[in-house]
Amino acid sequence: MRYHLAAEKLPTAWFNVLPRLPEPLQPPLHPATREPVGPDDLAPLFPMALIEQEMTGAPSVDIPGPVLDILRLWRPTPLVRATRLEAALGTPARIYYKDESLSPAGSHKPNTAVAQAYYNQEAGTARLATETGAGQWGSALAFACAQFDLECKVYMVRASYEQKPYRRVMMETWGASVVASPVDDESHPGSLGAAISDGGLSGAARS
Repeated sequence: MRYHLAAEKLPTAWFNVLPRLPEPLQPPLHPATREPVGPDDLAPLFPMALIEQEMTGAPSVDIPGPVLDILRLWRPTPLVRATRLEAALGTPARIYYKDESLSPAGSHKPNTAVAQAYYNQEAGTARLATETGAGQWGSALAFACAQFDLECKVYMVRASYEQKPYRRVMMETWGASVVASPVDDESHPGSLGAAISDGGLSGAARS
């Protein structure tokens, strides 16, 4: 059983859950000072527009037109009732899931990657660097960067880099540069932690 939202009903704003929480979330702590991070701490990593979204108390945030134009390539995605899973579990509950396999990268991750690429491009960023494990996030960001003419460098966990060449080819098709991580030890199978470190050292370049 599949439910399809009409294309013209695609939401034009992101829902912000923070105002609905019974109490505010604890702020993230700076790893060096152990004090709550502020906008100045995040500015070297993120465009100010994304920092503002992270901290806003507004009930919703408007989705920029250029982001909506790209999301409309595959959204809205269908809501599916998992009747076979319900039967297998013998549960009276109704189980639903969103089928995000329709996106260009085959997952839900372009939903956020497109917005991140857009805001970085607006802030003057020229290149984004990231990590990826199995390759889904790297594929999503590679696709997103291609939409906004950004360079993209992906540090892929070495084991996946070697075992999943087609995922790597997908990223390269969208113009990304993909390297195996860790970059300094070809005998190591890699890990997300090492790939994050490699990506962090590479960083994002702004013109």
